[in-house]
Amino acid sequence: MYENNYPNNYNDGTQNGNDTNYRQQSNDTYHYGSGGSFSGADGFHREEYRPGGNNKPGKEKKSGNGVGKKVAVGVLCGLSFGIFAGLGFQAVDTATDFLKDKAGIEQSREEDNVSQVEQTQAQPQEDNTAKAESSNKIDETQMVQTSVTDVTQVVKEVMPSVVSVNKKYIEKMSFWGQEYSQEGSGSGSGIIVGQNDTELLLVSNYHVVESPEELTVQFVDGTQAQAQIKGMDADKDLAVIAVQLSDISGDTMEQISIARMGNSDALSLGESVIAIGNALGYGQSVTTGVVSALDRPIAASTVQTNVQEDTEINTFIQTNAAINPGNSGGALLNMRGEVIGITSNKIGGNAVEGMGYAIPISDAEPIIEKLMTRETRLKVDEEKKGYLGITGLDVASEYSQLYDAPRGVYVSSVTEGSGADEAGLVRGDIITAIDDEEITSMTELRDYLDYCEAGSTVTLTIMQGSPMGYQSKQVEVTLGLQNNVQ
Repeated sequence: MYENNYPNNYNDGTQNGNDTNYRQQSNDTYHYGSGGSFSGADGFHREEYRPGGNNKPGKEKKSGNGVGKKVAVGVLCGLSFGIFAGLGFQAVDTATDFLKDKAGIEQSREEDNVSQVEQTQAQPQEDNTAKAESSNKIDETQMVQTSVTDVTQVVKEVMPSVVSVNKKYIEKMSFWGQEYSQEGSGSGSGIIVGQNDTELLLVSNYHVVESPEELTVQFVDGTQAQAQIKGMDADKDLAVIAVQLSDISGDTMEQISIARMGNSDALSLGESVIAIGNALGYGQSVTTGVVSALDRPIAASTVQTNVQEDTEINTFIQTNAAINPGNSGGALLNMRGEVIGITSNKIGGNAVEGMGYAIPISDAEPIIEKLMTRETRLKVDEEKKGYLGITGLDVASEYSQLYDAPRGVYVSSVTEGSGADEAGLVRGDIITAIDDEEITSMTELRDYLDYCEAGSTVTLTIMQGSPMGYQSKQVEVTLGLQNNVQ
């Protein structure tokens, strides 16, 4: 700050009675000279007052302190200018920084707004891109799932395990009391499911192989071999047949294979499937489709009686893969080449279109394993065939429930002197098994006896009525040669 370099008291070197010095409590001194002059503490000269004289303004008296005052004023002005200039520059710098900061904030806000706008504008594009990519993936997935056209590799692997089954049979008819018979033929399919020391084992439908006069199978290389019944389950429409290994050439054995079993319980609706079978008896053919329904309950006709048709309710796999006559007993496969069903053209009949059915392999496998353990039976020539000596009727399920009777063959009459008569069978007995194999119809009993020679012995399980209800009993019957109706 500014410092006053001049003294606070003024003394002109004289002192008289007219001079008066006034001092304040501070160091500032105000001095009146004898001539009426006044000097302040700041050293500036004021007016001169002369008593009794002319007080008009006149020429100031020059003094030595005039130059000092001018210098002081200049220095003061310079310092003031410097101070105000410094303050001005500082204010400008502060204002500039403030404006810059404000401009930076505004710019940041604008950039944020622009970024938000860009993000907002980009978001729908990203969403649309993501949706488009997702849609493309879905489309690709759907295309893969629904456009199952190339199944060559699966078919190539599975075809050696599928066979054609051909049957010759005798069809009997009655016209005006006369009985006629004629030879017929049928065809179906089968699947190779196992092998033992002497036999190749195949599964098919019961209705494909029932009551054959001759049964043959044709392998993938076109060779044929005779087959025999090993075991049957009419209610489930399943049968296991056997081909002697000695009847199969080495070249054929190298080309055929045993099918791999899958899990039908793991199937999903819409899953792609392949059906392979001897369609229309023309040879193996391939059709594709999807699983249309699971656990579809259908009343499958299994037994034809003189009174009514007995039915068995089973559940099946429904597919839109074409299942035609001849496909029965063939394979329904998943895309891994595993058998997940045994196709049957009989189920559903001819009244539907675009709907085929298959027995779920998870339901069929326990039955197949049981039938595979049975002893293979060779069909006996007609002149050597053994006869039981009864006439019988089927005990339908409705009658079984109504009369609390077991299912089986109701003995309506017994031929005198026959094996059944000698074993003690009487009218009213119900045959439920032969050689521990369950019997539910007269057709099954006849089919079993076709493999039994006259003179052989069979064990019958019968249910005989008593005041306490039906009692189970086993009897041994020696088959005879009587050509009586059974």
